[in-house]
Amino acid sequence: MSTALYTDRYELTMLAAALADGSAQRRCVFEVFARRLPEGRRYGVVAGTGRLLEAIAEFSFNEQILTFLQAEGLLDDRCAQYLSSYRFNGDIDGYPEGELYFPQSPILTITGTFAEAVILETLVLSVLSHDSAVAAAAARMVSAAQGRAVVEMGSRRTHEVAAVAAARAAYLAGFASTSNLAAGARYGVPTVGTASHAFTLLHGDEQAAFGAQVSAHGHGATLLVDTYDITTGINNAVAVAGARLGAVRIDSGDLGPIARQVRSQLDALGNTDTRIVVSGDLDEFAIAALGAHPVDVYGAGTAVVTGSGAPTAGLVYKLVSVDGAPVVKRSESKATVGGRKRAYRSHKPTGTALEELIVPEVGSMVSSATATSSNPARSEEAVLTDAGTRELAQPLMRAGKTVEGLPSLAESREHFRMAMVTLPWDGLKLSRGEPAIPTRVLPPRP
Repeated sequence: MSTALYTDRYELTMLAAALADGSAQRRCVFEVFARRLPEGRRYGVVAGTGRLLEAIAEFSFNEQILTFLQAEGLLDDRCAQYLSSYRFNGDIDGYPEGELYFPQSPILTITGTFAEAVILETLVLSVLSHDSAVAAAAARMVSAAQGRAVVEMGSRRTHEVAAVAAARAAYLAGFASTSNLAAGARYGVPTVGTASHAFTLLHGDEQAAFGAQVSAHGHGATLLVDTYDITTGINNAVAVAGARLGAVRIDSGDLGPIARQVRSQLDALGNTDTRIVVSGDLDEFAIAALGAHPVDVYGAGTAVVTGSGAPTAGLVYKLVSVDGAPVVKRSESKATVGGRKRAYRSHKPTGTALEELIVPEVGSMVSSATATSSNPARSEEAVLTDAGTRELAQPLMRAGKTVEGLPSLAESREHFRMAMVTLPWDGLKLSRGEPAIPTRVLPPRP
């Protein structure tokens, strides 16, 4: 299916004007970055790159789409002819999926003609901004869970297509599984599921409902025990499944004290291995508050699929170079650093990240509004050649073709896990504060 209409009208109005005045074929570089992190966040997580590369490959204009655009009065003959054979033939470099980013990090660099690159803006931002927002929220929840499993179960709280993307992004950021079957089929995300209160109400008798589930799914099933009275529900679950009962799920009430009560009751009944699963509007703060309670698995829904208060990563797509010369936006509070850039991250010998280093190409214009100096005593050359400094971006597309051998979702998930280990302890706090590491824009280099 074509993704060409996942765009804004103004991109095609710019294209038509550029084709008319001859500027459409000028070589340009666009960069995707965040001017700042969402309020209260200390790091961002790059997510959605794999989905984006697939979407760009499907970005073409068939006859039906062209007919619609002409009916909208958007296309003259020149523009219609150009779009009829459109394929992105440029290059894309970017931070790998699962990498962390900070303010000004050039997480994606698109190189091509103005015509072929400008019309990708909305598609690029919609995919990356959504998935990165979900991944950042999921990362905070995983961190708060301190090694306990977190399950994504937010499909019914968002758009049906966004639900699949959210499940993928949450898994990338460390969630154990999802309830979304489409994410399982398309991306290989492990899927799990139990039952709703409707199943118990259908039977009218709790033991009958539990018996049906155990008969169908075995003694390792997870039984929802709070349809009526939790204490009675636990007794009924154990009566049906015995000591081999896999787990009980609690979806309401004051979850911390209830989990303690349930754990005591299960242990007294001999079900010391039966796990406790809790759900019900959990976010990273609720998960952290439950850390001292005997919870084995958390189920997160609404909060994760909506970015837990930050539903978009707030990324921007900016032109930084035309025909090899840097261009700079000087708008107040929205100034940019001109020119194509390379990004590095320096680390202590222990592996802890120190700072993000942004290096514009020679001839680039560095705005004082974005340049910072977190460690001026250390020379730029010493930082960039240090054994603890690594370059962040990798080739993603060349001449319009996706680079072979890019990391799988499982490999990106492991990349994320390793990246999180490098964060300073302060960067893992859920409280408001500065980004986990500072960003420093260095002088241009060849």
